[in-house]
Amino acid sequence: MTDAFRCGFVAVIGRPNVGKSTLVNALIGSKISIVSRKAQTTRHRIHGVLTRDQEQFVFVDTPGFQTRHGGAMNRMMNRVVTQALADVDVVVHVVEAGKWSAGDAQLLPLLPSPEKTILVVNKVDTLKNKNEMFAYVGKIMSQYAYAAVVPVSALRGVQLENLLTEIGSRLPEGEAMFEADTLTDRPMRFIVAEIIREKIFRLVGDELPYGCTVVIEQWDENETGVRVSACVVIERESHKPILLGTGGAHMKRIATEARQDMVKLLEKPVFLDVYIKVRKGWSDRESALRELGYE
Repeated sequence: MTDAFRCGFVAVIGRPNVGKSTLVNALIGSKISIVSRKAQTTRHRIHGVLTRDQEQFVFVDTPGFQTRHGGAMNRMMNRVVTQALADVDVVVHVVEAGKWSAGDAQLLPLLPSPEKTILVVNKVDTLKNKNEMFAYVGKIMSQYAYAAVVPVSALRGVQLENLLTEIGSRLPEGEAMFEADTLTDRPMRFIVAEIIREKIFRLVGDELPYGCTVVIEQWDENETGVRVSACVVIERESHKPILLGTGGAHMKRIATEARQDMVKLLEKPVFLDVYIKVRKGWSDRESALRELGYE
């Protein structure tokens, strides 16, 4: 690599649940994408920024590419993925160590030229027999000739520096697009809404269908603290008791844990009010998705 400064967009793609958001958060050293074991956690294109002495990486964390289900939301999320692939300088295709499915293979035709595409094998810490890695990678490389292969554990921080080196060598020369201390181009209201949604997924994700989203309806901030009013939008009245829990216990815990994360993020007191609104069929109407802030 020359001494010239390099800067560019890096799309992080893969099927649901391979650890894309965990990887982006680990690379930039801050939580800008929500993380859950549930599929469909990330729904938006989120930019995370990492600036170093000679490089600025603008990571594009994308939704998992949806192949099993239709519907307006899944169509929207797949558009986010395909648009990201068209607009970036480097593509990081994340797969899970030892697991290769039709969902992984269906992304291959969408990949750009091999010289700008890196295969990242995540969760290598979960492999019991490390010798299986060679056969696994060989099988994938027989289908697509990636420019580089980097085994990592995003959760454990394994091989992340090597991955940054591989990505950085492929970024174009150019000036930084963001200030050095920028972590994301998303507004704080968006990050806070995602924090609340993460708590919902973690606490009631198995019971509550994915027809819920979070909208920040009020944000008042001054030197003494932040007052936030957040609306959890659901699709059916029958979802409300699931979200509330007995005596409102679920909602209280969601609000408490979200407020704790917000205090760490904003470094000031937070007053959070969370309430529920029913909006039937919003996740299957593109007009409603746009009104609720989806791309």
